Amino acid sequence: MSATSRAPHTLQQLEDFLKDDIKVKVAVDGILRGKFMSKEKFLSAASSDGFGFCSVIFGWDIHDTVYSRELLISNKANGYRDIIAYIDLSTYRRIPWENNVPFFLVSFLDPDTREPLSVDPRGVLKTISEQAENIGRQCYAGVEYEYFNFKESAQSVADKNFANLQPLTPGMHGYSLLRTQLNNDYFLALFDESAKFDVNIEGHHTETGPGVLETALAYTSALRMADNAILFKYMAKSIGMQYGIIPSFMAKPWGSLPGCSGHTHVSLRDSIGKNIFAVSEQELSAGRADPAYEDTKFISKEAEWFLAGVLDGIADVVPMLVPTINGYKRLVGGEAFWAPNAVTYGYDSRAASIRIISPPSCPPSATRMEVRVPGADMNPYFAISAIFALGLRGIKNKMSLPCPPISQCSPEDRKTGKIKMLPTSLEAATIRMMRSDSVAREVFGDVFVDHFGGTREHEVKIWNEAVTNWEVERYLELA
Repeated sequence: MSATSRAPHTLQQLEDFLKDDIKVKVAVDGILRGKFMSKEKFLSAASSDGFGFCSVIFGWDIHDTVYSRELLISNKANGYRDIIAYIDLSTYRRIPWENNVPFFLVSFLDPDTREPLSVDPRGVLKTISEQAENIGRQCYAGVEYEYFNFKESAQSVADKNFANLQPLTPGMHGYSLLRTQLNNDYFLALFDESAKFDVNIEGHHTETGPGVLETALAYTSALRMADNAILFKYMAKSIGMQYGIIPSFMAKPWGSLPGCSGHTHVSLRDSIGKNIFAVSEQELSAGRADPAYEDTKFISKEAEWFLAGVLDGIADVVPMLVPTINGYKRLVGGEAFWAPNAVTYGYDSRAASIRIISPPSCPPSATRMEVRVPGADMNPYFAISAIFALGLRGIKNKMSLPCPPISQCSPEDRKTGKIKMLPTSLEAATIRMMRSDSVAREVFGDVFVDHFGGTREHEVKIWNEAVTNWEVERYLELA
């Protein structure tokens, strides 16, 4: 993993860094929960194997409701016991908008075995990254977030019952230089504060939709990217509060407008940093001699195996890419908004689920794949883990591409089954992931799938019990 720019290398260095501080902030989980600790307690935990943290964070949902079905990690039977929070000193940074308080991320260990907790988001991605390292490969990734911004606060949206919210700006203005002159202080603060927070940004601009922005995070190692992605959301929401703005990473806030994506770019490097997906110098002029299709002639054979692995297993891990009820609204009919909902790929194709980015549209060193299925509401640890786990499986088994590129397919192929469709709801996706023979169980194991699948079943249960405004408006009078 790529450490932050100021990460300490020794405990003495850590103590020196914190000599003028009285408290430290630590954070956990896919929606960032955490707490302040005294410096003394923090240093004690940092010099040992960690500190106790209530396991209930693995036993309740984003609104602190205990899961409908008791799950393995945290339940009544074990008394919602503590688990061990292990401080990752390589994540050290300071929060510039919070008096520069020191900040660290933690990973979780089983209190009995001291082994990594099998359902911990950071732990899952660490495990997949280590699998890559065992075959001499390093996982690299980049994330792009699209997000609506509203002139609202937590109190105002509650007072309005989350209806009639005011977008930050009106109209559809992708890549607009003019629209950023409105609310310019907020727009610039997102970039500047992110840099101070050691979350580097590669690109930052308006996107199509009222009040929509897009931010591309700078490419880095996979675990550092997942950290940066979750911390960018935290930063954006924190800065938004200062300006009376809510940036929303909900995948589909409006039925009639494009949704918000979390496009994820991936590649593998060898031990000296060479891009394994790239073709050789000799192949650069005409492409590889033995590509499966024209679309793959400027990626390596290993990249083709990786791509085949993702295509082969992606339908079995969709909840790890699209974890919410709302996320599937972005995908249903999503091809109209460049939100692919099928098992497809293609060279430089934004209509495909997996976009191959390679020469001649980029230099060989930048060769990568963009997985366009995830929405902005994804848990980046699970999404990136799923992509690399499938890709590494493809390399291990030297898989062949299961279908031709999207350029060789027609709309009719979706109806005939030549193009395989992805699940269209969280319920269907969870059922598929939890099948006894699912690829998810093969690459992540039963403990993880049963736990994470159980959390998604809970989300489905709550949704199925809900009565929506749409139902009331449609049926109250005329049914």
